Amino acid sequence: MKIKLNNVRLAFPELFEPSQFSGQGAFRYRANFLIPKSRTELIKEIKKGIEAVIKEKWGVKDIEKIYNNICNNPNRFCFQDGDNKEYDGYAGNMYLSASNKSRPSVFDRNLSPLTAQDGRPYSGCYVNATIEFYAYDNNGKGVSASFTSFAVSKKEV
Repeated sequence: MKIKLNNVRLAFPELFEPSQFSGQGAFRYRANFLIPKSRTELIKEIKKGIEAVIKEKWGVKDIEKIYNNICNNPNRFCFQDGDNKEYDGYAGNMYLSASNKSRPSVFDRNLSPLTAQDGRPYSGCYVNATIEFYAYDNNGKGVSASFTSFAVSKKEV
């Protein structure tokens, strides 16, 4: 299920050069998106998207049970409470971690393509991003997110 994240704060973007997580696994492009807890409609939409892929993968009866089993495991669940993370700027926010093996399209506010040399987007700026949730069962159940495109919406405020 695809969802558009509008005007969310970007953290730890690796959008132009892929990297491995902790030096292991496949090389991926990565980013975290910070969403203030006051944005309840967007948070509901994200949870709805996650529940939809759980339902699609494992059936109707298991949605709440599976959600509750994986939601507190950051290695198995892409949407977490920033109050539990020890990074500046995460408190008071939810955060969504996403990655992709393919390089995302990255644009400025005028939808002109950006490159690494442009220096944008960077941690702290606000972006619009298209993400897609998927459920998996690989050494345990989980829900992750991938992304396909980014556009800078505004600078850090």
